[in-house]
Amino acid sequence: MQILKATVKRSQCARWPIVSSDSVSIVALFACVLIAGATLATPVGAQFGGGGMGAGGGGGAQAPAPDTKPKFREHIHSLDGLAVRREKGDAIVAEVRIVGNRRVSINRIMQELQTRASRFYDDDTVLGDVRRLNDMGSFDHVTYKTEEIAKGEMRVTFTVHEREIITQVIFHGNRGCNDRELNGRAGLAPNDPLNEFSIESARRRLIDYYQGEGFNQVSVLSSVGLQNDPNAVVFRINEGPKERIREIRIEGSTIVTEARLKKIINSRGPMAGVIRWINNTADLQKINEDVDVLAAYYHNLGFLTATVGRHLEYDESGKWITVTYVVNEGPRFRVNEIQIIGNEFITEQSLRDRLSLKPGDMYDGSILRRDVGEVIYGYGELGFIYAEVDPQTVMRDEDNVVDLIYKISEGDRWKVGEIRVNIDGEPHLMRETTMLNLVDLREGDWINRRTLETNRSRLERSQLLEVNPQIADPPDIKVVPSDDLPADY
Repeated sequence: MQILKATVKRSQCARWPIVSSDSVSIVALFACVLIAGATLATPVGAQFGGGGMGAGGGGGAQAPAPDTKPKFREHIHSLDGLAVRREKGDAIVAEVRIVGNRRVSINRIMQELQTRASRFYDDDTVLGDVRRLNDMGSFDHVTYKTEEIAKGEMRVTFTVHEREIITQVIFHGNRGCNDRELNGRAGLAPNDPLNEFSIESARRRLIDYYQGEGFNQVSVLSSVGLQNDPNAVVFRINEGPKERIREIRIEGSTIVTEARLKKIINSRGPMAGVIRWINNTADLQKINEDVDVLAAYYHNLGFLTATVGRHLEYDESGKWITVTYVVNEGPRFRVNEIQIIGNEFITEQSLRDRLSLKPGDMYDGSILRRDVGEVIYGYGELGFIYAEVDPQTVMRDEDNVVDLIYKISEGDRWKVGEIRVNIDGEPHLMRETTMLNLVDLREGDWINRRTLETNRSRLERSQLLEVNPQIADPPDIKVVPSDDLPADY
């Protein structure tokens, strides 16, 4: 992975009173990953301009000659050797018993225990063993009991209560969906813990899956146990008919055509209006979401009080639905007044010149979002790469007008101080100068937000770097304070 880093310092400039005179540095990281090859482990000595290894290496004590090294056994038995853990206690564990296990073997449980026969008894160790057994996930709860069987000898008994597990999952009554599909959606399998919460969650997931497939009248009942298998989970399914959309109607629209609105929503009728069995499954959740989609579309056009409802009409078979969306547009709002607050470095008139939405214009949410982006990029061109703009609307119902308020948080102004490169991949294919030629950043320049995004795109389009996230981290540019850099930078 290649990482291009640029140390950036906040300017000291008396002309702008909002910029602090103290210096702060950051680093721009350019992560560039090549297509193949093992990761290049750059030697530490090379990163710091030379090594203490090999002929001609500078300073440092040399390794002692072999005959001066202490023998291993002398090292072990000296006071400076390996630390030895000393156990202590008033009683010895004479026996460890496991009670209550049925499916989990004693050997598997003993692997988790640190309380063992012939060791000193310790309360903290036993409590730790209880925690470790609970962490196995095989038991509902674990308790222990101690008893003195002789003077200075203890018996420790761990009582475990195993969780009930699912032996099999059975689906009964399904015709439109096979068992394999339902198994994947339910999320239950044999040997999973048997509890009411997981079974109810699986039942709800099955209902959601069926409704997404058009079985909106489905009902699913769950039960536990069969005559010869008390831990079997059974889902009894009544699918009902698979519903499809016969027709979609949109009523009440005067400013936008019905054909245009049908392209905005996600629900679809028969393909080309005649193919009745393709791409027209009736998903009630999607139909309800389309109500919000239409309302948001009208609000974006300036109909800030517009409302949308929907009506479903079934045919006699119960399989075909006519969906009708009813639109109440209401009045269209105009922009009355624009306020800009929070700006200190850039004058208000300069910001207003960047705005396309002016007082007296019809409110348009798309233009509003574009204006917000222009203000942010305007600040970004001057080094305020963390500037934020929060637009707010204040409606005046009596005049059908709306006031716009742009709340600005400028942040600090930053300069590029230093550019560094880290490389992962095949070193003979990529050099530092190649990476520097792909970016427009220069030391001493103000960091330009638009330039940063342009350079990101250039790195991805260069065809020199791996951009598939499944293979390696794609190339990226990040701005990071230099104090946050790892030590190897």
